[in-house]
Amino acid sequence: MPQSLASVLVHLVFSTKNRVALIRPDVEEELIRYLASVCRACGSPAHQIGGTEDHVHIACSLSRTITLSKLLEQVKTGSSKWMKTKGSQYSHFFWQSGYGAFSVGQSQLAPLKRYIAGQKEHHRRKTFQEEFREFLEKYQMQYDERYVWD
Repeated sequence: MPQSLASVLVHLVFSTKNRVALIRPDVEEELIRYLASVCRACGSPAHQIGGTEDHVHIACSLSRTITLSKLLEQVKTGSSKWMKTKGSQYSHFFWQSGYGAFSVGQSQLAPLKRYIAGQKEHHRRKTFQEEFREFLEKYQMQYDERYVWD
């Protein structure tokens, strides 16, 4: 086959360092647009981005020309630097060093987009840590609690 084709959907989840509530309403929408632009520049268009004051979820198509770790590096490094330009209150903005990446089937994309869009309501009842542990269990991922949080 002379052409390489791929359709790989991923759900990315990562928090601010130590889950500090730094994604404030004054920058949230602009941050979402910035994250989307980085994904697009990496050839991995975002289908939905959302979160709360301490974490984000990104549903995107993974480009066939970039590794997952490289995409996350570009997204997190670029957006962390960008956040620091938004004022002195963001001068200590950092993302956690790790992330969660979960595979998504095409039939799961619409429900995932709704889930991401409803993050604020969802987190009135559940913490980020509880949510993330549920993802790890749902995807049957082994993990060591000592190394999940920073």
